[in-house]
Amino acid sequence: MRKTTGWLLALLLLLGVLGTAAAQEMSGGPPKVLVVYREVLKPGKNGMTHEKSESAFVQAFAKAKWPTHYFAADSLSGHPRSLFFIGYDSFADWEKDNLATEKNPQLAAALDRATVNDGELLSEAEGLVFAFNEKYSLRASVDIAHMRYFEIAVYRVRPGHHHEWEEAVNLVKAAYEKIPDVHWAAFNTVFGGEDESYAIFVPRKSLAEVDKGFGSSREFVANMGEEGMKKLHELEASAIVSTTSQLFQFNPRESYPPEAWVKADPDFWKPKPAMPPAATPKKSKTVVQ
Repeated sequence: MRKTTGWLLALLLLLGVLGTAAAQEMSGGPPKVLVVYREVLKPGKNGMTHEKSESAFVQAFAKAKWPTHYFAADSLSGHPRSLFFIGYDSFADWEKDNLATEKNPQLAAALDRATVNDGELLSEAEGLVFAFNEKYSLRASVDIAHMRYFEIAVYRVRPGHHHEWEEAVNLVKAAYEKIPDVHWAAFNTVFGGEDESYAIFVPRKSLAEVDKGFGSSREFVANMGEEGMKKLHELEASAIVSTTSQLFQFNPRESYPPEAWVKADPDFWKPKPAMPPAATPKKSKTVVQ
């Protein structure tokens, strides 16, 4: 993590200004409880090697016709790693899902085997649990089925300075409410992360939206005004200990998406198996007399 001086402003400019995602809701907006499993891969074990390993989990859930779905995203920045996102309406629903899995011997056994094999590819793994924070979010309900990327920023707030953090977020949010097509979903870290930390998720259809975002910062600054920008700098310097920002690309081959997503975008969420390379015709031997 990098120490913060000016990072809250820079990252919120990057995260907030883009996103032309449709406002159609396919999943009722962000889940109230978000469970994220993070797998850091050994060098050379990402790509198709990891996809083949993860397919065992997908096949196990599909065979069991499991009602709980998830999707995966692979890192485009930082260490090679994959994130797996599972949403629940409550912690009680998460518990019910875990207990039901344990009571299904065929599924549990298949997951155990897949976990052992997948573990050979990993250098680190952890689970993180977040709670949706509507107050810190802006137009968070988007059509995730047609998204392709996540920008994820994690902010760690200095103990005893939560008031300054909240004031800074409110200033940024008020300025961006005046700009169309800006959206993000904020989550409190509940378990597995640093105390007093928040994750900001920005879904994107394409990386062209990042280009557009850099060009839109002037409108944000104009909405803030000189005094507002000065106040924001002061608040971030006081409130933020550190922050990180990473980019991830959705991976349908490691995902177990809901049927509604598959129907909405079958070419992406149900990709056709790769065709084997065509056999090279053998050359006939010519006998020289």
